Amino acid sequence: MRLSAIGDVCHAAALVHRIKQHWPDAELTWVIGKIEYELMKMLPDVRFIVFDKKQGKQAVNALREAVSGEYFDALLMMQVALRANLASRVIKARERIGFDWARSKELHWLFANKRVKARQHAHVLDGFMDFGDALGLPPAGKPEWDLPLPESAFEFAAELAEEYRRYAVISPAASKAERNWLPERYAAVADHLHEKGIPVILCGGPGPVDRQLADAILRCTSHIARDLVGKTSLHDMLAVLERASLVIAPDTGPAHMATMAGTPVIGLYAHSNPRRTGPYNDLQRVVSVYDECIKEQTGKSWESLPWGTRAKGPDLMSRISTASVIQMVDQLL
Repeated sequence: MRLSAIGDVCHAAALVHRIKQHWPDAELTWVIGKIEYELMKMLPDVRFIVFDKKQGKQAVNALREAVSGEYFDALLMMQVALRANLASRVIKARERIGFDWARSKELHWLFANKRVKARQHAHVLDGFMDFGDALGLPPAGKPEWDLPLPESAFEFAAELAEEYRRYAVISPAASKAERNWLPERYAAVADHLHEKGIPVILCGGPGPVDRQLADAILRCTSHIARDLVGKTSLHDMLAVLERASLVIAPDTGPAHMATMAGTPVIGLYAHSNPRRTGPYNDLQRVVSVYDECIKEQTGKSWESLPWGTRAKGPDLMSRISTASVIQMVDQLL
């Protein structure tokens, strides 16, 4: 059971691949959010139950009906939010596996009868892999994914690749505006990539924050080859990310989609610890001011604080300099 968000279901999909790799005959049911299902729905050999959080009690009733008469060997409770914990009560399972005590927030521990092994300073993806360990799977190696895409998505990306032999993607918007970098600095990086002969494509969701930030970037530069913000399905976006030479993004879903696709990611972080939520295969490429921000706000280093402690403030991302991102771009290229 992992309802949201896009980045987290990308991490969860790595566990699904691990289970299917070692136990190909296992019958898997994934209770997932409505939007997240649109990305994951083509995963092979997985039965999905869509849980629309906006429907409240109706969503719980629909879940109860969907699993009526079933008794599972194990329920992997991979979300600590109280809403998910309460909904999980309608699922009957011999083992209800939850997070360890340190990671059990919002009364999560009350709903589990077995817990994963405690782990300090775990990336979210590694935390999900702990559930595989609790099931008794062989030790996890490097995460792998197997997410097929519809032919229409490949065709969409192929048209871009035909026009732009090599391109970079900037996915500028996070779910909260305070986690976004400054539009003029994104524009400066786009200008730099243009000078290197690499066209830049903007990607993002249909929300107002995504659109406003994209428009602000477009006002600061004429070197955006294509604006795809709000114009792609999740599958189309994943195909575009897969063909990109590099992706630049803050703490947002497309960064983890790019990781899933095997594309290098330069992550921009200030509020959350990238060691926990950064692009898993590219933590060495993160440009982060989190350590200094959290030290200033708490007087302690991140190692001394509860794992997942966030820095607060509307202007923290402004501490990331244009030069530091350009330097990372040049290193990657």
